Amino acid sequence: MPSSVIRAYYYDGLHAVLRIVFMSGAIYDYEAVPEAIYRAMKNASSKGTYFNKAIKDKFRFTRYQDK
Repeated sequence: MPSSVIRAYYYDGLHAVLRIVFMSGAIYDYEAVPEAIYRAMKNASSKGTYFNKAIKDKFRFTRYQDK
């Protein structure tokens, strides 16, 4: 999953939360994300571009922590 912006991402289908770990170490939980959005991100050739287009500023989020 090479990306210059996103280090990793995880989806909790039970709670519809998409956790994104950025290369900077920042961790965000995006709430009420449909599984279809997660699947589309998983299949996107550019995770960062997909994130900017379909997730950023579209879902409520919580900054979880920095690592």
